[in-house]
Amino acid sequence: MTKRQGEASAPALRTETAEDEDALRDWRHVHNVIVPPAAMSLDEVRERSRRYRLESAYLEDVLVGCSTVRPPEGEDRVATVIVRVLPAFRGRGIGTALYEKGLAHARGLGAGAVETVVLAANAEGLRFAEARGFVERERYVLDGESAEWIDLRLVPEGR
Repeated sequence: MTKRQGEASAPALRTETAEDEDALRDWRHVHNVIVPPAAMSLDEVRERSRRYRLESAYLEDVLVGCSTVRPPEGEDRVATVIVRVLPAFRGRGIGTALYEKGLAHARGLGAGAVETVVLAANAEGLRFAEARGFVERERYVLDGESAEWIDLRLVPEGR
């Protein structure tokens, strides 16, 4: 498909690994907007970035989302892929692009299974995960908290 004269091209999605302070702050902002019950300090984000792959997503220079990939662990080599897109930018394929990139990274690390976790109050996030083949495994509330979380696992195609 070619661009017609006068037609504006859509800005390309750009991701950056959250390593420097600005990227860590951006990742934190998106995380805290999407999951306020689990809001994190910058120090907590720094610590998390040493264990997990954190990425921030931008359309040109506008922050639109973030992702987390927790490396595979346990006998089943379970990795966790979490995608967050700011509400104003949903429905544009950003979540799908971040999810596919995170899934490819998890598989590149040798994941035997992939899970995600969604705040139960995030109906859009739950629909997004289910539309990609994730099925609910468990609902829980962390000690001392009131927010309900849902763990989901990706069911391989053909099952």
